[in-house]
Amino acid sequence: MSYAVKEIFYTLQGEGARTGRAAVFLRFAGCNLWTGLERDRPSAVCRFCDTDFVGLDGPLGGRYDAASLAAAVSLAWGDRSGKRYVVVTGGEPLLQLDAAACDALHREGFEVAIETNGTLPVPTGVDWVCVSPKAGSAVVVRRGNELKLVVPQDGQSPADFEDWDFEHWFVQPRAVPGPGSAGDAALAVEFCRAHPRWRLSLQTHKLLGIP
Repeated sequence: MSYAVKEIFYTLQGEGARTGRAAVFLRFAGCNLWTGLERDRPSAVCRFCDTDFVGLDGPLGGRYDAASLAAAVSLAWGDRSGKRYVVVTGGEPLLQLDAAACDALHREGFEVAIETNGTLPVPTGVDWVCVSPKAGSAVVVRRGNELKLVVPQDGQSPADFEDWDFEHWFVQPRAVPGPGSAGDAALAVEFCRAHPRWRLSLQTHKLLGIP
């Protein structure tokens, strides 16, 4: 299989249960809930995405087979010590990530995490599953390691997720920092106060100005 990759880069995980952990981010191009083009945003299922996942023009972007993809991720990690960790994201990574890619990443010594909208099944070989459901989409992945609900989203409530099976439950304001950030953050805080199962997650990478 040929994988279309927007970018591969080394940074810190900025949100959720593993905030602060060193990681290589492997961003696949493409998504099934928005084209990534501004002209299509008003009609998209997900209309608040703040990520550029269009094209192959980012650092180490391009087309890869499984072995060369894992080698590029290893190159991004470099000779640093510690447990190797890759976060596979997008767009929607499960449009492309498969068992062959996971196996190749494992051979390079990486723990494989995904950040997904949950509308596609997870292949074998994924070690950590973070699902961020989007209102209006049909989510099939209802169990994993962390559930991250971005707020506000019309048409979603905590009751929608009560029978799902996750270790960690997060609410994250969708606009931190930026226009509307204060209101979104206040809503997220109140959400967590009203529903103690949920914890607050912030996009610390944006607050700190790192990739």
